[in-house]
Order: sequence, then C-alpha cells, then structure tokens
Amino acid sequence: MMRVGLTGSIAMGKSTVAAMFAALGAPVYDADAAVHRLYAAGGAAVEPVRAIAPEAVTSAGVDRAALKQRIEKDPSFLDLLNTVVHPLVGADRAEFDRRAEASGASYALYDIPLLFETGGETRLDLVIVVSAGPEIQRERALARGVLTPAQFEMILSRQTPDAVKRARADIIIETGVPLSDTETQVDAIHRRLLAMASRHARS
Repeated sequence: MMRVGLTGSIAMGKSTVAAMFAALGAPVYDADAAVHRLYAAGGAAVEPVRAIAPEAVTSAGVDRAALKQRIEKDPSFLDLLNTVVHPLVGADRAEFDRRAEASGASYALYDIPLLFETGGETRLDLVIVVSAGPEIQRERALARGVLTPAQFEMILSRQTPDAVKRARADIIIETGVPLSDTETQVDAIHRRLLAMASRHARS
C-alpha cells in the first residue's frame, strides 16, 4: 500500500480535497479529527495536557479554546503542547495504517496540516500539497468568522510558507479555481495513484 501525504496551509481547501479523495474510495486519515478524539473526555491526551495546562482541561476533556488562549499569550507553549500530542497522534495513525493495509487499499491518504513542520513527509511515499493564492487564502480564512486578522497571521507564521510547500511537493492541487476544476484534478490524481500502486505491487 502506498502512503500519500496531503497537506497545505490554513484555508487552502485541504479538507475539501480530502473529502473528494474519500468519495473516490481512498482511506483518509484526518490528523485534526484524531486530535479531537484524543482531546475528548477519556481521550489519551487529556491527562498529559492536564499536566502542562490544567486550566485547559474540563469534565468534557481538553478545552481547545483555552489552549488557543494560552498559545496566544505564550506562543512557545505550542512547541511544548506538540511534544505531548504528536506521539499520541502517531500511535493513532499507526492503528489507521494497520486497518488500511488489512482492507487491501492500493493507497491511503494522510491529511496532516503540519506535515513538513514535523518532518512527517519522511514516512510517506509522496506528498500532495493543496494551494491557492494568498488573497484567496486570507479571504477564506477570515470569512469563517472564527479568526481575527491577527490570529490568522499568527497561525500563518507558524506554518511552512506555501511557496516552500509547493517546492517540496510531488503533486500540487490548485484550489483557487472553480470546485469542478479541483474535482477534475483529484480524479486524475486518484487514477494516477492507483496506477502507481499497481506498478509498485508488481515490482
């Protein structure tokens, strides 16, 4: 089974693209969804997070809004948080990997926002980067009504620049185009990956 990374900076349309691959039958690992499971009441991350940020843990699990406030006050806290959470996400991903292999899938897609930032690309066969122009990216991010311009810029500053991601990508999906055009790109890449996986299996 081929392992394919999917990444892109904030508001580039990565989740939309991941859903398109899933609709075509590809097993998709969603790193953000994994974190939500780990943060839920009884999740594996609750007690480790309590040890470093007790104010961010409630009876419902880890309060992501409280973590966000902590990071805004102390940006260096994000690095500490990552050292706690990333190994847990890794274990969750390994279990997904096992299930995908057992299903006989030709390839599995790993939707990981901070792929390059964490060196995760070294464990994958190739990487797809989802990208759009900076104006479109900013408009999308702020249109959600969740982030302020300052918060958007802070998140952007913590991510590998889009130009660097594009340079390091094996495949680029352009999302600053009509949705139907993105779907056409995804369909072509899906067929390409199936062919690549078939050749790999025969070699």
